[in-house]
Amino acid sequence: MRDTSPLLLNTDFPPLKRTALTTLQVNLGYLCNLSCTHCHVNAGPKRTELMDLATIELVLAVLRQKNITVLDLTGGAPEMNPHFRYLVAEASKLGVEVIDRCNLTILLEPGYEDLVQFFADHKVTVVASLPCYSEKNVSEQRGKGVFELSIDVLKILNDKGYGIESSLPLHLVYNPNGAFLPPDQHQLEQEYKLRLSTDFGVEFNQLYTITNMPISRFGAVLLAKGEYDQYMNLLKDNFSPSNLETLMCLNTVSVDWQGNIYDCDFNQMLEISLVSLRDEKEWSGVIASDSSDFSQTQNSFNDVTKMKRHIRELLAEDMFGQSIAIGDHCYGCTAGQGSSCGGALNA
Repeated sequence: MRDTSPLLLNTDFPPLKRTALTTLQVNLGYLCNLSCTHCHVNAGPKRTELMDLATIELVLAVLRQKNITVLDLTGGAPEMNPHFRYLVAEASKLGVEVIDRCNLTILLEPGYEDLVQFFADHKVTVVASLPCYSEKNVSEQRGKGVFELSIDVLKILNDKGYGIESSLPLHLVYNPNGAFLPPDQHQLEQEYKLRLSTDFGVEFNQLYTITNMPISRFGAVLLAKGEYDQYMNLLKDNFSPSNLETLMCLNTVSVDWQGNIYDCDFNQMLEISLVSLRDEKEWSGVIASDSSDFSQTQNSFNDVTKMKRHIRELLAEDMFGQSIAIGDHCYGCTAGQGSSCGGALNA
């Protein structure tokens, strides 16, 4: 599989600085019961990477010490981590909002049938991937039969009160099935609600539209089809400066299955590490010595981000005001209506 990483690092994307940390997004591993074409972590049934209990205890320590308000759990299928239930239960005791990014079909797999009740008991926010309200498009992205199973699970969630009761939020996620930007989020949400309600009797709260990033599996597909340059031009041509103020990387830290920390989930996949205070000072020296050449300065910054940073460092470090590691993929979050794990930025 071809890698887009070398094409992304030399960038003219505007510099970014961190605000207060409010969200910890934790990837519990790449094991998944599905292999979706748009998956930027290349998750699948044969992956073996899973976060261990010692690292999960560090996650909980950070939640306690830093007064984090949101724990956003991703994968793979995060539910397949053997310590998933323990982490959710302990985090919910702290009053943290727990988000589970669910592919829906996992909730029908043997050994996971009780999770819907578990979610309800702990008031877990369910964010479920459903790339379209039609069977054809979902099958293309996620495999034959996935759409029908997803509808079955959505009905089970509705029966438990998800998408119906205010205390049990159920949000759906749309990813484009190709090299184009998502449509208007509000308009598409209305279409989803009409079609899912009319055709299947399914209800949900919000639809999140998320732009496909030119990295990992999707990036390799772009390169194989000769569409990479065209897609990058699309992202850059639709750059909206107003989206810079609401990017999720400003207040979120992404944690990989080994406990390494990054500015976002996409930097995690590109192995662009979060910058420590020590390296921030080093990079500031580079800027002072050569502020005339932005690309050279950015390359120096990229050298700094090759060092792995671990979640235990968050226990001793205040990240407010630190520089965020950037690349050309950042244009994916700022194009058009913007994109984040919570959907469009200016919807």
